[in-house]
Amino acid sequence: MDTEDLGLFGPGSVTWKVHEEPILIVAGLRSLYLQALHPRAMAGVAQNSNYRTDAWGRLVRTATYVGTTIYGTTAEAEAAGRRLRVRHARMRATDPFTGEEFRVDEPDLLRWVHVTEVESFVSTARRAGLALTDDEVDGYYTEQRRSAALVGLDPDDVPGTAAEVADYYRDVRPQLRMTREAAETAVFLTAPPLPWKLSLPARVGLNLGPPRWAYFGIAATALGMLPPWALRLYGGLGLPTTTLSADLSARALRLALAAVPRRYREGPLQQAAKERAARLTAA
Repeated sequence: MDTEDLGLFGPGSVTWKVHEEPILIVAGLRSLYLQALHPRAMAGVAQNSNYRTDAWGRLVRTATYVGTTIYGTTAEAEAAGRRLRVRHARMRATDPFTGEEFRVDEPDLLRWVHVTEVESFVSTARRAGLALTDDEVDGYYTEQRRSAALVGLDPDDVPGTAAEVADYYRDVRPQLRMTREAAETAVFLTAPPLPWKLSLPARVGLNLGPPRWAYFGIAATALGMLPPWALRLYGGLGLPTTTLSADLSARALRLALAAVPRRYREGPLQQAAKERAARLTAA
Protein backbone atom coordinates (compact mmCIF):
# COMPACT_ATOMS: atom_id res chain seq x y z
CA MET A 1 0.00 0.00 0.00
CA ASP A 2 1.40 3.43 -0.96
CA THR A 3 1.13 5.59 2.16
CA GLU A 4 2.81 8.59 0.52
CA ASP A 5 0.72 9.30 -2.57
CA LEU A 6 -1.39 12.45 -2.87
CA GLY A 7 -4.74 10.67 -3.14
CA LEU A 8 -7.46 11.31 -5.67
CA PHE A 9 -6.89 15.08 -5.81
CA GLY A 10 -3.93 16.72 -4.12
CA PRO A 11 -2.44 20.25 -3.99
CA GLY A 12 -3.37 22.40 -6.94
CA SER A 13 -6.74 20.70 -7.40
CA VAL A 14 -9.90 22.74 -7.22
CA THR A 15 -11.16 20.14 -4.74
CA TRP A 16 -8.48 21.00 -2.20
CA LYS A 17 -9.14 24.71 -2.74
CA VAL A 18 -12.86 24.29 -2.05
CA HIS A 19 -12.51 21.92 0.87
CA GLU A 20 -10.01 24.20 2.56
CA GLU A 21 -13.06 26.26 3.52
CA PRO A 22 -14.56 25.73 7.02
CA ILE A 23 -17.79 27.27 5.67
CA LEU A 24 -18.52 23.86 4.16
CA ILE A 25 -20.22 22.97 7.45
CA VAL A 26 -23.08 25.09 6.06
CA ALA A 27 -22.81 23.32 2.71
CA GLY A 28 -23.17 19.90 4.31
CA LEU A 29 -26.38 20.95 6.04
CA ARG A 30 -27.67 22.57 2.84
CA SER A 31 -27.16 19.28 0.97
CA LEU A 32 -29.23 17.42 3.57
CA TYR A 33 -32.13 19.87 3.20
CA LEU A 34 -31.96 19.30 -0.56
CA GLN A 35 -31.69 15.52 -0.34
CA ALA A 36 -34.80 15.34 1.86
CA LEU A 37 -36.93 16.59 -1.05
CA HIS A 38 -36.46 13.36 -3.02
CA PRO A 39 -39.15 10.98 -1.63
CA ARG A 40 -37.41 7.77 -2.65
CA ALA A 41 -34.02 8.89 -1.37
CA MET A 42 -35.63 10.13 1.84
CA ALA A 43 -37.35 6.77 2.32
CA GLY A 44 -34.01 5.02 1.91
CA VAL A 45 -32.49 7.13 4.67
CA ALA A 46 -35.47 7.01 7.02
CA GLN A 47 -35.86 3.24 6.75
CA ASN A 48 -32.19 2.38 7.13
CA SER A 49 -30.69 5.04 9.35
CA ASN A 50 -30.62 5.91 13.03
CA TYR A 51 -29.98 9.56 12.28
CA ARG A 52 -32.60 10.72 14.79
CA THR A 53 -31.04 8.88 17.71
CA ASP A 54 -27.42 9.27 16.64
CA ALA A 55 -27.40 12.49 14.63
CA TRP A 56 -23.96 13.65 15.66
CA GLY A 57 -22.39 10.22 15.35
CA ARG A 58 -23.73 9.97 11.80
CA LEU A 59 -22.41 13.46 11.07
CA VAL A 60 -18.94 12.49 12.27
CA ARG A 61 -18.96 9.30 10.18
CA THR A 62 -20.08 11.19 7.07
CA ALA A 63 -17.46 13.90 7.61
CA THR A 64 -14.79 11.24 8.09
CA TYR A 65 -15.79 9.54 4.85
CA VAL A 66 -15.72 12.80 2.87
CA GLY A 67 -12.42 13.77 4.48
CA THR A 68 -10.92 10.41 3.56
CA THR A 69 -11.96 10.71 -0.08
CA ILE A 70 -10.62 14.27 -0.30
CA TYR A 71 -7.44 14.02 1.77
CA GLY A 72 -6.65 10.33 2.19
CA THR A 73 -4.26 8.34 0.06
CA THR A 74 -5.68 6.65 -3.02
CA ALA A 75 -5.73 3.34 -1.16
CA GLU A 76 -7.55 4.87 1.81
CA ALA A 77 -10.14 6.55 -0.41
CA GLU A 78 -10.76 3.34 -2.37
CA ALA A 79 -11.08 1.30 0.84
CA ALA A 80 -13.62 3.78 2.23
CA GLY A 81 -15.59 3.53 -1.01
CA ARG A 82 -15.60 -0.28 -0.87
CA ARG A 83 -16.90 -0.27 2.70
CA LEU A 84 -19.66 2.15 1.74
CA ARG A 85 -20.67 0.09 -1.31
CA VAL A 86 -20.85 -3.11 0.75
CA ARG A 87 -23.01 -1.38 3.36
CA HIS A 88 -25.35 0.12 0.78
CA ALA A 89 -25.70 -3.18 -1.11
CA ARG A 90 -27.41 -4.74 1.92
CA MET A 91 -29.98 -1.97 2.33
CA ARG A 92 -33.53 -2.03 1.00
CA ALA A 93 -36.43 0.39 1.41
CA THR A 94 -40.07 0.71 0.38
CA ASP A 95 -41.22 3.45 -1.96
CA PRO A 96 -43.71 5.62 0.02
CA PHE A 97 -46.02 6.02 -2.98
CA THR A 98 -45.85 2.78 -4.96
CA GLY A 99 -45.03 0.30 -2.18
CA GLU A 100 -42.21 -1.06 -4.33
CA GLU A 101 -39.14 -2.37 -2.55
CA PHE A 102 -35.91 -0.95 -3.91
CA ARG A 103 -32.18 -0.97 -3.27
CA VAL A 104 -30.74 2.19 -1.80
CA ASP A 105 -27.74 1.92 -4.11
CA GLU A 106 -29.81 2.45 -7.26
CA PRO A 107 -27.76 4.70 -9.58
CA ASP A 108 -30.47 7.37 -9.68
CA LEU A 109 -30.42 7.69 -5.89
CA LEU A 110 -26.64 7.65 -5.63
CA ARG A 111 -26.48 10.31 -8.34
CA TRP A 112 -28.97 12.53 -6.49
CA VAL A 113 -26.97 12.35 -3.26
CA HIS A 114 -23.69 12.97 -5.08
CA VAL A 115 -24.91 15.95 -7.09
CA THR A 116 -26.66 17.68 -4.18
CA GLU A 117 -23.55 17.24 -2.05
CA VAL A 118 -20.93 18.51 -4.49
CA GLU A 119 -23.17 21.31 -5.79
CA SER A 120 -23.76 22.42 -2.19
CA PHE A 121 -20.03 22.39 -1.46
CA VAL A 122 -18.92 24.48 -4.42
CA SER A 123 -21.88 26.87 -4.56
CA THR A 124 -21.77 27.58 -0.81
CA ALA A 125 -18.02 28.22 -0.88
CA ARG A 126 -18.40 30.57 -3.83
CA ARG A 127 -21.35 32.47 -2.42
CA ALA A 128 -19.55 32.82 0.90
CA GLY A 129 -16.71 34.64 -0.83
CA LEU A 130 -14.25 32.06 -2.15
CA ALA A 131 -12.90 33.34 -5.46
CA LEU A 132 -13.61 30.68 -8.07
CA THR A 133 -13.73 31.18 -11.83
CA ASP A 134 -16.36 29.46 -13.91
CA ASP A 135 -13.66 27.16 -15.24
CA GLU A 136 -12.67 26.23 -11.69
CA VAL A 137 -16.27 25.42 -10.82
CA ASP A 138 -16.47 23.14 -13.85
CA GLY A 139 -13.12 21.67 -12.84
CA TYR A 140 -14.46 20.89 -9.38
CA TYR A 141 -17.44 19.01 -10.80
CA THR A 142 -15.18 17.11 -13.17
CA GLU A 143 -12.76 16.19 -10.37
CA GLN A 144 -15.63 15.02 -8.18
CA ARG A 145 -16.53 12.35 -10.71
CA ARG A 146 -13.70 10.43 -9.00
CA SER A 147 -15.66 10.56 -5.75
CA ALA A 148 -18.78 9.43 -7.60
CA ALA A 149 -16.93 6.35 -8.85
CA LEU A 150 -16.11 5.39 -5.25
CA VAL A 151 -19.80 4.92 -4.40
CA GLY A 152 -20.40 2.80 -7.51
CA LEU A 153 -21.47 5.35 -10.12
CA ASP A 154 -20.22 5.43 -13.69
CA PRO A 155 -18.34 8.78 -13.85
CA ASP A 156 -19.65 9.36 -17.38
CA ASP A 157 -23.21 9.34 -16.01
CA VAL A 158 -22.46 12.07 -13.44
CA PRO A 159 -22.69 15.81 -14.26
CA GLY A 160 -19.20 17.16 -14.79
CA THR A 161 -19.84 20.89 -15.34
CA ALA A 162 -22.08 23.57 -13.87
CA ALA A 163 -24.26 23.49 -16.99
CA GLU A 164 -24.70 19.74 -16.67
CA VAL A 165 -25.62 20.12 -12.99
CA ALA A 166 -28.25 22.73 -13.92
CA ASP A 167 -29.64 20.38 -16.56
CA TYR A 168 -29.71 17.54 -14.04
CA TYR A 169 -31.64 19.60 -11.49
CA ARG A 170 -34.13 20.65 -14.17
CA ASP A 171 -34.71 17.03 -15.16
CA VAL A 172 -35.08 15.71 -11.60
CA ARG A 173 -37.29 18.46 -10.21
CA PRO A 174 -40.60 16.78 -11.26
CA GLN A 175 -39.70 13.91 -8.89
CA LEU A 176 -39.23 16.20 -5.88
CA ARG A 177 -41.90 17.12 -3.38
CA MET A 178 -42.47 18.03 0.22
CA THR A 179 -43.52 14.83 1.96
CA ARG A 180 -44.22 14.32 5.64
CA GLU A 181 -40.84 12.62 6.01
CA ALA A 182 -39.13 15.56 4.29
CA ALA A 183 -40.87 18.06 6.58
CA GLU A 184 -40.02 16.06 9.70
CA THR A 185 -36.42 15.77 8.56
CA ALA A 186 -36.18 19.50 7.91
CA VAL A 187 -37.48 20.25 11.41
CA PHE A 188 -34.99 17.79 12.86
CA LEU A 189 -32.11 19.31 10.87
CA THR A 190 -33.08 22.77 12.10
CA ALA A 191 -33.30 21.80 15.77
CA PRO A 192 -31.45 18.53 16.43
CA PRO A 193 -30.47 17.47 19.95
CA LEU A 194 -27.14 19.04 20.82
CA PRO A 195 -24.20 16.94 21.99
CA TRP A 196 -24.45 16.63 25.77
CA LYS A 197 -21.36 18.74 26.39
CA LEU A 198 -23.05 21.68 24.67
CA SER A 199 -26.45 21.23 26.30
CA LEU A 200 -27.63 23.28 29.22
CA PRO A 201 -29.07 21.68 32.37
CA ALA A 202 -32.53 20.19 31.96
CA ARG A 203 -34.03 22.83 34.26
CA VAL A 204 -33.42 25.43 31.54
CA GLY A 205 -36.33 23.84 29.68
CA LEU A 206 -36.10 24.62 25.97
CA ASN A 207 -32.30 24.63 26.07
CA LEU A 208 -31.97 27.86 24.09
CA GLY A 209 -28.43 28.64 25.18
CA PRO A 210 -25.68 30.14 23.00
CA PRO A 211 -24.81 26.83 21.24
CA ARG A 212 -28.44 26.36 20.22
CA TRP A 213 -28.75 29.89 18.86
CA ALA A 214 -25.45 29.53 17.01
CA TYR A 215 -26.72 26.34 15.40
CA PHE A 216 -30.02 28.03 14.50
CA GLY A 217 -28.01 30.67 12.64
CA ILE A 218 -26.08 28.04 10.68
CA ALA A 219 -29.27 26.14 9.85
CA ALA A 220 -31.06 29.31 8.72
CA THR A 221 -28.11 30.19 6.48
CA ALA A 222 -28.04 26.69 4.99
CA LEU A 223 -31.78 26.76 4.32
CA GLY A 224 -31.61 30.26 2.82
CA MET A 225 -28.87 29.16 0.41
CA LEU A 226 -31.05 26.51 -1.22
CA PRO A 227 -31.98 27.07 -4.86
CA PRO A 228 -35.19 29.15 -5.15
CA TRP A 229 -37.16 26.15 -6.48
CA ALA A 230 -36.15 24.12 -3.40
CA LEU A 231 -37.06 26.95 -1.04
CA ARG A 232 -40.48 27.12 -2.64
CA LEU A 233 -41.00 23.44 -1.88
CA TYR A 234 -40.15 24.28 1.72
CA GLY A 235 -42.96 26.81 1.89
CA GLY A 236 -42.60 29.61 -0.61
CA LEU A 237 -39.44 31.11 0.88
CA GLY A 238 -37.68 31.55 -2.45
CA LEU A 239 -37.44 35.35 -2.18
CA PRO A 240 -34.48 37.48 -3.28
CA THR A 241 -34.19 38.94 0.23
CA THR A 242 -33.86 35.43 1.65
CA THR A 243 -31.03 34.63 -0.75
CA LEU A 244 -29.27 37.94 -0.09
CA SER A 245 -29.54 37.53 3.68
CA ALA A 246 -28.16 33.98 3.49
CA ASP A 247 -25.24 35.09 1.31
CA LEU A 248 -24.36 37.90 3.71
CA SER A 249 -24.57 35.53 6.67
CA ALA A 250 -22.35 33.00 4.92
CA ARG A 251 -19.76 35.67 4.12
CA ALA A 252 -19.75 36.88 7.72
CA LEU A 253 -19.43 33.32 9.02
CA ARG A 254 -16.58 32.59 6.60
CA LEU A 255 -14.69 35.65 7.84
CA ALA A 256 -15.25 34.61 11.46
CA LEU A 257 -14.03 31.07 10.80
CA ALA A 258 -10.96 32.40 8.99
CA ALA A 259 -9.92 34.06 12.25
CA VAL A 260 -9.78 30.70 14.02
CA PRO A 261 -6.20 29.35 14.17
CA ARG A 262 -5.57 26.85 11.41
CA ARG A 263 -4.66 24.06 13.84
CA TYR A 264 -8.19 24.20 15.26
CA ARG A 265 -10.11 24.33 11.98
CA GLU A 266 -8.18 21.69 10.07
CA GLY A 267 -8.95 18.05 10.84
CA PRO A 268 -6.29 15.37 11.22
CA LEU A 269 -6.90 13.99 7.71
CA GLN A 270 -6.32 17.40 6.15
CA GLN A 271 -3.23 18.05 8.25
CA ALA A 272 -1.78 14.64 7.38
CA ALA A 273 -2.43 15.24 3.67
CA LYS A 274 -0.61 18.56 3.73
CA GLU A 275 2.34 17.04 5.58
CA ARG A 276 2.45 14.21 3.04
CA ALA A 277 2.36 16.69 0.16
CA ALA A 278 5.19 18.70 1.72
CA ARG A 279 7.34 15.58 2.06
CA LEU A 280 6.72 14.57 -1.55
CA THR A 281 7.48 18.07 -2.79
CA ALA A 282 10.73 18.15 -0.85
CA ALA A 283 11.82 14.69 -2.02
